[in-house]
Amino acid sequence: MSERVAVDSAAAGGPQSEDDARAALIATCLQMNALRINQGRSGNVSIRWDRGAAQGMLVTPSALAYERMVVDDLVWMPLAPGAGPDRPVVDGPRAPSTEWRIHRDLYLARPDAVAVVHAHSPFATTLACSPRGQAQGIPAFHYMVAVAGGEDIRCARYETFGSQELSDRALAALEGRSACLLANHGLLALGASLEAALELALEVENLSRVYWQVLQLGEPALLDTAEMARVLERFRDYRAVGAAADASAPGGGASPPRSAAAR
Repeated sequence: MSERVAVDSAAAGGPQSEDDARAALIATCLQMNALRINQGRSGNVSIRWDRGAAQGMLVTPSALAYERMVVDDLVWMPLAPGAGPDRPVVDGPRAPSTEWRIHRDLYLARPDAVAVVHAHSPFATTLACSPRGQAQGIPAFHYMVAVAGGEDIRCARYETFGSQELSDRALAALEGRSACLLANHGLLALGASLEAALELALEVENLSRVYWQVLQLGEPALLDTAEMARVLERFRDYRAVGAAADASAPGGGASPPRSAAAR
């Protein structure tokens, strides 16, 4: 395996060596399952990780239980095109997650993405398997929908898992957003850190649960576009304050994810 060194692009307060980044990835996977937004070997997680001038990412391996994962199991991949669409260049003894294309394409298209979490959470997946959820995603039934960056949370059209077509659909659904549903599949969330991406995934799952509950009572009362624009403006200020608080907090963001609405 290539030498593991600290990189200039490591996020402030984030892992400063590759071994630290690998350990943080495993911790995020275990926490994802402990929070019950994922189960078994499903889902996958990555972090942007450059090696010198080589842009790359660390991603979870395919079909390995998170409880058995050790740092050497994580796969480093360059973001540059590799040996072909189905045989990517990798550094590590294991094959990368079948969804490596989504992670790679997100890092190439979204400079703001430092980490990506994909989970098969129960309520988000329930909505993503319904005709209504696929057509409308999660509309503005609650102001916290804006946590994903827009007035709704879209649902990407179905494509076979692991395919380039699925990655293309996901990137389209994430235009101007930080999270989306994947039809007949699950959810996807990105963030400026592993903690932020996991926290957003947890928030989307919570919104999915509440939205599903509202639908059991009838049609939801939706906030209008003007109100969601006001909420989004306030969220921009809120995130700036939150980022400053996280940067100054002891431990540099190692705390477990919390619901943003609870703060």
